[in-house]
Amino acid sequence: MDVLRIILAILLPPLGVFLQVGLGLHFWLNILLTLLGYIPGIVHAIWIIARR
Repeated sequence: MDVLRIILAILLPPLGVFLQVGLGLHFWLNILLTLLGYIPGIVHAIWIIARR
């Protein structure tokens, strides 16, 4: 399941974070990072998925 989340995190970072943690602080932070730059959103999403 984590492989699917990582693939989704690369394509659409907030979706990968949402599937991992739901509508919490990390989800909104990831949306902000993705809006500021696509790469920071991907890095944050993969970090959240790999950490849990």
